[in-house]
Amino acid sequence: MQVTENTNTGVDQNADRLADFIMFAQRSFLLDLSKELNKGNVSYAQFFLLGYLANEDYLTMTDISKKMGHSTAAATGLVDRLEKLGYVQRLHASDDRRKVMVQITRKGIEMVTRLRNSIADSITEIMAAQESGEEEAIQPIYSQLQEFLASR
Repeated sequence: MQVTENTNTGVDQNADRLADFIMFAQRSFLLDLSKELNKGNVSYAQFFLLGYLANEDYLTMTDISKKMGHSTAAATGLVDRLEKLGYVQRLHASDDRRKVMVQITRKGIEMVTRLRNSIADSITEIMAAQESGEEEAIQPIYSQLQEFLASR
């Protein structure tokens, strides 16, 4: 089902198809994610923070507030709740005890990995249903989208 119809050809039509795919896939993934997060009493914001932490050795509270687009106080609240649930731990820098470093725990990594794998499985099913050769065509687009989003 196409929500918008672009009268142009080529790139615009492909962009429309990709936008439709992202919108519907995002809705599906968020619904599934919501069910899983509710089991662990974790909000989307907390899960996204866990996702950032899973790719870093640690983040400072300032790093977290910048990545999440929150104040330092709001970031502290996110970390407090995740720490109580056992998904993160706070460490202090050896050279400056005032510097708080937040690190994901094994429990947090397991949650992020499990939910990421669930999303990857869904994408695999979708890609397997595509016509032959379409999955190879997606790779350059994915790389460009990833670079664009990383630069924001």
